[in-house]
Amino acid sequence: MKSNLSKMLLLFILVGVTNLTFAQNKKAEPVKVVVAGITHGHVSWILNRLKDSVIEIVGIYEPNKAVAEKNAKKFNLPANLFYNNLRNALTTTKPEAVVAFGSIHEHLNVVKIAAPMHLPIMVEKPLASNLMEAMEIEMLSKKYNTPILTNFETSWYPSTFEAFRLIKDSNYVGQIRKVVFHHGHQGPKEIGVSDEFFNWLTDPVQNGGGAIVDFGCYGANLMTYLMHGEKPVSITAVTRNYKSKIYPKVDDDATIIINYAKCQAVLQASWNWTFSRKDMEIYGDSAYIIAVNGQKMRLRNKESLPEYEKTVTDKDIHVYTDPFSYLHAYLRGDEKIQPYGLYSLENNLMVVKILEAAKQSAKTGRTVRFN
Repeated sequence: MKSNLSKMLLLFILVGVTNLTFAQNKKAEPVKVVVAGITHGHVSWILNRLKDSVIEIVGIYEPNKAVAEKNAKKFNLPANLFYNNLRNALTTTKPEAVVAFGSIHEHLNVVKIAAPMHLPIMVEKPLASNLMEAMEIEMLSKKYNTPILTNFETSWYPSTFEAFRLIKDSNYVGQIRKVVFHHGHQGPKEIGVSDEFFNWLTDPVQNGGGAIVDFGCYGANLMTYLMHGEKPVSITAVTRNYKSKIYPKVDDDATIIINYAKCQAVLQASWNWTFSRKDMEIYGDSAYIIAVNGQKMRLRNKESLPEYEKTVTDKDIHVYTDPFSYLHAYLRGDEKIQPYGLYSLENNLMVVKILEAAKQSAKTGRTVRFN
């Protein structure tokens, strides 16, 4: 009897050790992904890293043969990676996740195909080109219990998370009263984006708008996190089309004012900046924080006169410095999605709601009460 118990105990220990080793090995493995669409200018972030410690591309879906061939040559990718049918790509390669780099309007179709397969999906910002699409994405995510993540470049900035830390942990700024966001660049044509990117980025259906969507989404995403998902009271927006010969179908400049119960956000989104910029100014009743870029900050409060500069890196504060590292950490159980976190579906549904109200305000010339 004792001999049998000893054998059973030994077997239990061996199984436990084996399972633990398997789990540890799995955590160390890169996440296998299919890239759904490669017309987005940001796709170079993933195509130039076929396999590394966090990501492995097992398939690429791109129905445009010329675009597929161009990128295969540019990034030295094997032809057998490419598929012209997304469903075939997913069933053949059996990935752990899907990353979407097509037009914003195409996000819904990716979710329609991948969500029933219970595959986590990460899309490029914003979540959807209009509110109806965003709500359908939310419905599919809930129906199939499938996470939908949205990536913003500002989600990897150490300065972003240092600003959040100062506000949350030390109450550095006091009550936030105004937040000003400047996002954009000289214009898609001016900075030389690819033809396939330009074609949908300047299309009101495929992108949902011009600069108001392309860069208005950044401030809406960051502000929704800062406000812990609080609904705005009203939204007022003005759009301009300064370069109608280049961008005849969409705006190239937008100013969005988001009113909350106790503070205000001003989103300045433009394809007319003198240079590329992604910066954030947070003003409270006791201090201000200006995140000049991904690492550089300027700060001033009543105890630290005059203003001083600070440089923060990922060595100073916990932050994933690219979206695929975050995806890996999330899928391997090392990271949880915070309520209204920057990648979260609830945050990015609010972003689309804000952009929808802003587009309505710009079109009618009236302030829109937020529902």
